[in-house]
Amino acid sequence: MKKNFTDVDLNRSVGNLLRLGVILSVATSLIGFIKLFTEGFEMPSKYTSLVVGTSSEKIWSHFWNSLCKGEGMAIIQLGILILILTPLMRIIFALIGYLKEKDYIYVFISSVVLAIMAVSFFAGYAH
Repeated sequence: MKKNFTDVDLNRSVGNLLRLGVILSVATSLIGFIKLFTEGFEMPSKYTSLVVGTSSEKIWSHFWNSLCKGEGMAIIQLGILILILTPLMRIIFALIGYLKEKDYIYVFISSVVLAIMAVSFFAGYAH
């Protein structure tokens, strides 16, 4: 027999998702810190040397190349990215839960919030 999906189930699932996101982020960042300091990390003399370029494509390209090489700084950045994406996943997860509950007012509200976040993410620019 199939149990109905209730608010308690949705809240428990969303809470577990948020906890998992934070735990993954902390674990990834911790691995990155350990890797960074075993690589012999030194503070840069000029912080302008950290700027890769002005386009977001260059920044993402540099991030993925560094991550594929297993550099500590890129692993830390991945942990931060996981932490940033956790609330986004929470909205998507809640949207699916509201669809299962057939609560269309919250489906609409979650869709608007998701659209705002997507527009701000994709329309943003890198300095």
